[in-house]
This record gives sequence, structure tokens and C-alpha cells, in this order.
Amino acid sequence: MKQDLFEFDRQLHHLLCQHAFGEFTTRQIRDAYAAFLPPSSFRLADVRIYVYEQIRRLVRVGWAEMTDQRQKRGQVYRLLKMPQRLKLVLVDGGFSKCVNPLDVLADEGREKPCSVSSSVEGQDDQALLQLMLKETRLDLLSSLGETERYKQLFEEIPHLKGRLEGAYIEVRDRSSKLLGHVRAIENTLKAISAA
Repeated sequence: MKQDLFEFDRQLHHLLCQHAFGEFTTRQIRDAYAAFLPPSSFRLADVRIYVYEQIRRLVRVGWAEMTDQRQKRGQVYRLLKMPQRLKLVLVDGGFSKCVNPLDVLADEGREKPCSVSSSVEGQDDQALLQLMLKETRLDLLSSLGETERYKQLFEEIPHLKGRLEGAYIEVRDRSSKLLGHVRAIENTLKAISAA
């Protein structure tokens, strides 16, 4: 039987083969994968897109499946036995070789060297961006709630302000960044819809 070559990220393969990830969500794998990357060398949203696309590849070849319970957020996947027709080739640094998928959407004329970018097309773009938008909005709401609570604590327990002001400023800045992410994703969705 002729085997099909299947290139896959070595670090992701290691994470997925760990017993704890027999069943997993994109977020779990994303967080575990991000822990192996050099700090400040990536955006978590980019890691999420990369991991999501790799999981989709596993589903397409029959190496993973969605669990019976379908969810819009936090979908659980199950790793299956590797199909015999596949010949696994583990590669290092798969994420670092990829361009930012959002950059690819903005520059469709450029050659697309990364399989993640080239396989995300048409309605897949919109579905992926909608998912990113939902997650980013939830993160934004959480961050805004945290900011609001700090303000309330400062009013109710004024002597804590000196100790917690640094944390408050950090959360406030994070809220501003997340709002920028939401706007960028919304503008990208509008651009795709208009095309």
C-alpha cells in the first residue's frame, strides 16, 4: 500500500501524544504549545490559528475527530490511531515558518509559503475569523470586568490603591489592546465580505 507523506509539527505531535491530551480543545493545545515558544516572539492569536489549522488537518486525514457533542466554543477533539496510509514526517519550528494568516488575507497576491495560510480560503476564512472574534470579545469582556472591579475596590478600600494600581494599569492596557484586536478582526471580516 502506497503511503501518503504527512508533515506535522514535532512539538504538537509530542503534546497530542501525551496521555492528558487524548481528548483536547484548541485552547488547551494552544496554551501548551505557546509555553514552548520563546517569550515575546509570538501573538497568542497567531498560535491559536496555527494550532486550529493543524487540528483541522488531523481531522481531514482521519487522525482526529470532533466528539459527539458539538460546541461553538471549546469544541473537544479526540485523537485517534494514526491511519496506516500516512507516513508521518515530523518537522521542527512549524509555527515559526508560518506567516501571520491575517497578513496573507491582506496580501493575497503574495506567494503563500505556509500550508496553514494556503488552506484557509473563502468561507473557512470567515468561519475562522468569526471564531477568533468571539474569543477575543469574551477576553475583552473579561478584561473590562476586571478593570471595573479594580475601580470599585479602589473606591471601597482606598488604601489598596497603592498596591494594586500597577495591576489595574496592566489590565486597562490589555483591554485597549483587545479592543484593537476586535476592531482589526471586524475590519478584516468586512473586507472579505466586500470582496
